[in-house]
Amino acid sequence: MSEPHLHETHPDIAKRLKRAEGHLRSIIEMIAAGRPCLDLAQQLRAVEKAIGQAKKTLIQDHLDHCLEQAAGQAPREQRRSLDEFKEITKYL
Repeated sequence: MSEPHLHETHPDIAKRLKRAEGHLRSIIEMIAAGRPCLDLAQQLRAVEKAIGQAKKTLIQDHLDHCLEQAAGQAPREQRRSLDEFKEITKYL
């Protein structure tokens, strides 16, 4: 069995997702209570944003650690492409 694949940011990502999970449960309750669509849409947007930020953090962490490790001592030209790739993913 292989060792767990953990990074420093994983606990924070898990906390963020657990908060989003709780928030999503409250939105489901809001729907059942007949809350206005505008309220629901605002709350869904907040959950969507939290999940998106968790995803972005996970991807950046992967690039900063796993991809960086895989590149190792690549030649300067290849490193430049990797650095540009890492930079452009910040705009996803």
